[in-house]
Amino acid sequence: MAQLKITQVRSVIGTKQNHRDTLRTLGLKRINDVSVKEDRPEFRGMVHTVRHLVTVEEVD
Repeated sequence: MAQLKITQVRSVIGTKQNHRDTLRTLGLKRINDVSVKEDRPEFRGMVHTVRHLVTVEEVD
């Protein structure tokens, strides 16, 4: 199954609490943290919520 490489590129300062919680759930704590997750609808939805704070790459 494909994987998603999620990188946090912006700070959570000044963002909504649910955006901070979503990043924490994805395994991201600070700028330039990287997390690799399975390409599933649950993770795609989380990434969509915080799309302005992260970048996403597909990894084989």
